[in-house]
This record gives sequence, structure tokens and C-alpha cells, in this order.
Amino acid sequence: MGIFNKKKTNIDDNKNEIQSRQYERRIKNNNFIKQQGIACYENLPLVEASSDVKMKSLDEICNRAFTCFISVQVACDINNGNYEESIEYFEPILKKLNLEKYLNEKEKRIMEGTYSTQDAIDLDWEYEDLWSLFYAVGLVEDITDGGNICDCDFVIKTMTSCKDVEEFKNKCKLRDIEEILDMLDLYYRYDWACTEKRINPETNISNLNPSTVVERRRGLEWLISNEDDWYHISLDT
Repeated sequence: MGIFNKKKTNIDDNKNEIQSRQYERRIKNNNFIKQQGIACYENLPLVEASSDVKMKSLDEICNRAFTCFISVQVACDINNGNYEESIEYFEPILKKLNLEKYLNEKEKRIMEGTYSTQDAIDLDWEYEDLWSLFYAVGLVEDITDGGNICDCDFVIKTMTSCKDVEEFKNKCKLRDIEEILDMLDLYYRYDWACTEKRINPETNISNLNPSTVVERRRGLEWLISNEDDWYHISLDT
């Protein structure tokens, strides 16, 4: 066998190994879902292979997390009737940390005062997107429970203990891409079950919270997406 044939064989072996990992991921998550009594579409497409995606960097994730957290606090204060006081407090922080360029469209409207009622509701739920980012950077160990909302107090305590993004970054360690794809695949399958439940009310989703599921999936999808604004990401099932 010549050297070029050997090189081609190695490439083929690597492709087979990657594809095998994708199928193993699907089988593992399908079994996990069925054990919980959740409706399972076993042939739901495979999520992307690690070789086909570019993971967001730790800097990008930390900037997104900090910007999201500030925006969520303002959104929560809207619902509590304290918008003006909240903007007066958080807007200078956003500017001081040079995070304005990381705002997504809904967050921009919140900060500019041009938001809709739905924008404020959507940003309330961004805690769950943030929870996925916390998982990605190792601040929480396990987010497989799609039934309960995240630990908002832990998020607040963690974020407010940091004076800036750099200090937050020092608390973080990016997970291996395969771990993140495993979790994304699981939430993709959770989301399919929740979508099926809306179509067929008799579908069993156990204790899954559809809003928690879709937002965590959004955060996980963003990690491997080319989009900066996670509301621009398609969440088809």
C-alpha cells in the first residue's frame, strides 16, 4: 500500500469513528428518554458531528453570559414595575464593561425602552439559556432534568460575585465539544416530544417543562451556531 492510500485509509477510519459517535449518542439518549417514559422518535436526525461545527470560544460565551444576565435583570424588573430604576442601575454597567455590542435584538429593545410585552416575557426565560451556558463552561455539572427551572439564585450569586467578564471567565472551564453535543442531542429529542405534545395532547412528556426545554436547547444550539443572536437560530424538530 502506498503512502497516499494509507493516508486515505486513515481519513476514512476517522470519518467512520465520528459517525459511530453520532449514532452512539442517539442510541444513548433515546434509551435515556424512554426510561423516563417520554415519547421518543428513535429516528430523529443526528445532531452535527464535532468535526462539522465550530464551537463558540470561551470569550464569546462569557460575554454572552454577562450580557444576558444584565438584560434578564432588567426584564425581571419590568415585570415588577421597576423598569426606570433598573435601567438607571444596569445601563452604566453594560457600558462600562463594553458589552452593548453583544446584545441580541430583544435585549436591545429592553435596554432602549422599545420592548414589547412578549420581549419582556421572552427575556425572563433567558435564565434557561444562561443555564445551558453555565453547563458549557462547567459551572453546573448536569442539566439533564428538563422538568424544573434552573437555580436562579445560584446564577445571581455567581454573576454578581464577579466585577467583570474577566473575573467570571476565570471561574470557567469549557467542556469538551462531545459533551456539549451529547446534551444538545438530548434537548433536541426533549423538544421533539414537547412539540409532539402540542400536536397530540396524549403524548407523554413526563415532567418536562416545554419552556425550559426550548430555551435550554436554544442556548446549546447557539454554542455551535454561526449566529450571534440566538433568536435567529431555527429550532425545528
